[in-house]
Amino acid sequence: MKPSRTSKAWMREHLNDPYVKQAKVQGYRSRAAFKLEEINLRDDLIRPRTLVVDLGATPGGWSQFAARHGAQVIALDILEMEPIVGVSFIQGDFTVQSTLLELEAALNNSRVDLVISDMAPNMSGVASSDQARSIYLCELALEFAGRYLKPEGRFLVKTFQGEGFQVFLGAMRARFAEVSTRKPKASRDRSSEVYLLGKKLR
Repeated sequence: MKPSRTSKAWMREHLNDPYVKQAKVQGYRSRAAFKLEEINLRDDLIRPRTLVVDLGATPGGWSQFAARHGAQVIALDILEMEPIVGVSFIQGDFTVQSTLLELEAALNNSRVDLVISDMAPNMSGVASSDQARSIYLCELALEFAGRYLKPEGRFLVKTFQGEGFQVFLGAMRARFAEVSTRKPKASRDRSSEVYLLGKKLR
């Protein structure tokens, strides 16, 4: 099938994207690593020996960044992910009991310092449906964080502004004493994505 004008324009923009080029130079699997880098510089999330769980980790840009900064990383995804030095990977659905049991074995009774989630649903092109599915993933990640974080732990999640966003923001504020919004420079201006950072579980 012949590529559409839209797909050609996207590919052209993608290939010319400075963060894409920088990711190749630094050996990151995705430009998303620079979003986490900027947030980390501001909020000091990742230090040596920080125990991190990366939800929806594939292709691994966030896990790579965390591991390179000395964190102990457990990455989860339904999809396969090529191995990353310093990252333990569990393939499975984090809402399924068998996957959670595997995670708990990997944690060995430890609580998590940081849960990160850069997940987004496979986009259908139907905005209302895509937004609802995105918020649902955020809700699942929040529930997960509430279950496994230390009391002083932190939770960083990608969300999209639109229907359901304010409700989810309220859910974050109900669960965490501090909730901040972050829009890193590597997040494209036209994108409605923002990152919510929760600190101090209630």
